[in-house]
Amino acid sequence: MPYNFTILSTVRLLAASLLLLSFGLSLPADAAPFVPGTGQHLVQVGDDFEDEMWSFNHHFPKSSEEIDGRKRSPGGKSTNGRWFEGMKRGQPDVIRRVATPPGGLEGSGHSLLLQTLRTGVPRAPSYQLQQDDFICNIISRLGSKIPVSQTPNFVVRVFMPSVDQWENRRGPTFAIRAACENSTVGGFASSHRETYWPGIFVNFEPKESSSLDYDTAFLTIRGNRRGITFKGPPITETGWWTFGMSFTPDGMVHYYASSGVDDLTEEDLITSQYPYGFRCDRFRSFFFNVCNGDDGRTWSTSWVIDDPALYVIRPRTELRQAKAK
Repeated sequence: MPYNFTILSTVRLLAASLLLLSFGLSLPADAAPFVPGTGQHLVQVGDDFEDEMWSFNHHFPKSSEEIDGRKRSPGGKSTNGRWFEGMKRGQPDVIRRVATPPGGLEGSGHSLLLQTLRTGVPRAPSYQLQQDDFICNIISRLGSKIPVSQTPNFVVRVFMPSVDQWENRRGPTFAIRAACENSTVGGFASSHRETYWPGIFVNFEPKESSSLDYDTAFLTIRGNRRGITFKGPPITETGWWTFGMSFTPDGMVHYYASSGVDDLTEEDLITSQYPYGFRCDRFRSFFFNVCNGDDGRTWSTSWVIDDPALYVIRPRTELRQAKAK
């Protein structure tokens, strides 16, 4: 267990279990966290980036709907149809297949580099934090969103370069996120679905912006019941990391992270939350944010991802059979 934060999460879960057992009860099956990478691998989505013909077709200028209301179609997309540009913020400027950095997954020859320069509104630097999106195409490839009753979960390996190569800026620099829908607001049924985007953010704090004489990095989690992003485990080493998120039928989101490329385990649970007070009803996609200071001349940190994969615990056929009974 590399972090005290993770240990505390595990201890709290065990304590809750013991308390319920003392009353002759147990944790409901649909509320217990489960490790990302569990269940049936949905091979229609995700990627291993091993295809020599892999490429991404950019369509600049990128979209910036979230900032200025401008959707600039057609959006960029990968030639294999598995990835696309987000209309809210646009895609990273560099999306390129590269040789897998040392220490990656066994058998992996290639991964994907994500890096960006001109975030925000094209040709109009904001000199503020902005971000681009690289989105996994799930809905059109599967034919629908995934109901949370199928217990979806995803996992990805991320290579962090040495700290001296990071953009020298305080704040978030990369994120692993999900797009979710809920059908209840404040505990009451609603016909209006809210889309929300929980995630795990990688944050950097240069020594110049802190009271310390060294750089620091840490994870933050978005978010708690009030939608507030809160601090998670520190990043004490760079290189390869494994991240994942899982979604239980009770609508809760579970966040996992571990250094290295080994499969995630129960000990890698960071926290379990109902972000913004919402209960997840449908899973839309997972995606990656690449952030920078949007000054038009400073590149973001370079991030490499490998083998992003989506799983479900209960495939559709199993759910149909259960309903038939």
